[in-house]
Amino acid sequence: MQLLTREELQRLLIQAKDEGYYEVFLLELTTGLRVGEVMALQWDDLNLKTGELRIERQVYRTKEELLIQEPKTKASIRTVILPSPVVEALKEYKKTVSSRWMFPSPKKEDAPLAPAAASHRLSKILTHAGCKKVRFHDLRHVFATNALEHGMDVKTLSTIIGHVSSATTLNVYAHVTDDMQKQAAAKIDRGIGKVEVPTENPQAVASRTMTDFKPKRGKHRYWGSGYLGQTKSGRWNGRYTVPWPDGTKRTRDIYADTEEECEKLLAVMITEMKTEVAAEKERLRAENRAS
Repeated sequence: MQLLTREELQRLLIQAKDEGYYEVFLLELTTGLRVGEVMALQWDDLNLKTGELRIERQVYRTKEELLIQEPKTKASIRTVILPSPVVEALKEYKKTVSSRWMFPSPKKEDAPLAPAAASHRLSKILTHAGCKKVRFHDLRHVFATNALEHGMDVKTLSTIIGHVSSATTLNVYAHVTDDMQKQAAAKIDRGIGKVEVPTENPQAVASRTMTDFKPKRGKHRYWGSGYLGQTKSGRWNGRYTVPWPDGTKRTRDIYADTEEECEKLLAVMITEMKTEVAAEKERLRAENRAS
């Protein structure tokens, strides 16, 4: 079991945001879902008012195709409550998605992102962020370990991560509960001996947990981030193309005097174009229902 440090978690999320996968890993780190469960999520599974997220299917790949089915156990069918900041992040992200799938495939119409593709992307992001290599499943362990260390009881954790019983959770995370028991015993011992427990300087803690990491850009732009280049006149040009619901493609350009300004305008344009595609799909669906 490989765990990321707080610094590495922050670097991961910063880099993931730059590469367009922030919401995938933010959701994973706050729920501990299995990779197949994350990829199988649809927008109808999430109540944006209450933060309730229903998990009732999973995605997995056979040699021939990507399959979607119910989880193997009843315990895996569950509802979790998302923290408010995560719900707000997903609300904004939803505006850029024109699919019923929360994390759609960037290449195949009306299909979720494949678990293997998500794992491959994680590997790339960790490399770009300078973090040690972990599996997608290890992020599930990160969530569970943090939950226990911050006081969540085993029964609640077992329900959230979809274990059949609390005993399973205890077996998997025995090392964490053992450490917690040792820490509790040490505190009791200090209390009995009336030994003053030293407290850390808040600034020292903050310096360990905050990072000034800036996302690293590769030679090639990431999928879905559009084209960015310089014209002969020296101005910066951003371009993005989207597949329109009628089967055609639509391209728009944006221009700016600096690369930074052009990057910001391009991001806004991409969001607007994706929103327009989603609206057009909804209009066509409404027409089909009416007819």
